[in-house]
Amino acid sequence: MRLLIVNGPNLNFLGQREEQIYGNESFTSYFEQMKSSSTALLEYAQSNIEGELINILQGSDHDAIVFNAGGYTHTSVALRDCITAIQTPVVEVHISNISARESFRHDSLISPVAEGCIFGFGLHAYALAVDYCMNYLNKR
Repeated sequence: MRLLIVNGPNLNFLGQREEQIYGNESFTSYFEQMKSSSTALLEYAQSNIEGELINILQGSDHDAIVFNAGGYTHTSVALRDCITAIQTPVVEVHISNISARESFRHDSLISPVAEGCIFGFGLHAYALAVDYCMNYLNKR
């Protein structure tokens, strides 16, 4: 199974920003660990630009996408529409528990059109999403 992990704005600063919320490990380091322990072929993309994220999602030929839209989660109708338009299942991921944070983070425009949502488990949320894709989406 080929899976694409896509991170949105500011997630390129993981391990450097707000460590009390996001931890002190970079995503690159975590991704290398996931790749070495997964039987799936994992690929990764990141952009701080909404249109580039849409192009990445639309251009994917992967079996599933694990997507952390970052701050666009709460604001981007365009990303929601993109996920609705593509055939590839998308699992929404967030490192922090967005329900326990500021009220503007409580509502996700992505969640209603995602296959599922995993948040609040730190970087391990990505591994949980990959596991879901491997075990459940593969049975479709």
